[in-house]
Amino acid sequence: MAAADGAAVAAVDRFPVGVAASVAAEQEGVGKVMHWFSTTPSIDHDRVVAAIGEAESRTSGEIRVVVSDHKAPDPVAAAKRQFERLGMTGTRMRNGVLIFIATRSRTFAVIGDTGVHEKCSDQFWTELAGAMTGYFKKGDFTAGLVHGIERAGVLLAEHFPHMPGDGNELPDEIEEAD
Repeated sequence: MAAADGAAVAAVDRFPVGVAASVAAEQEGVGKVMHWFSTTPSIDHDRVVAAIGEAESRTSGEIRVVVSDHKAPDPVAAAKRQFERLGMTGTRMRNGVLIFIATRSRTFAVIGDTGVHEKCSDQFWTELAGAMTGYFKKGDFTAGLVHGIERAGVLLAEHFPHMPGDGNELPDEIEEAD
């Protein structure tokens, strides 16, 4: 769904339902949030970073992952803050995607910049969040992140293919947020 500022957002509800929610709905208390970690997730950093690099090799888009060990009862708002902090709104084509995980509140959100949302449907965000939830529910956080990165990469490559002269605008690292 599009937020008031045009950003695309996916958040997930309590198991087992996955839904897309707008930032406006989240801020009004109408949106839904997923709670699913039973413990702090184990994430294979190298595998996730490799997936980001592979996905970005086919697109001018940028994908970032942020893991926070703080509570984020509103993961969409927290993701938006991280999106801004990381400078993701500064990409040339406004085609960044952020996967935000808050381990202490056991929530996550996937958000995309305005250029991304103009090219994808709400169904894309709903399906992406639902598929990632399935992996997270089984405790396979690395596979869930890699799946989300791969799916976002396919969408980005379709609408924002890699062009000669494209450079990596943002680091391909898992960011740890306070």
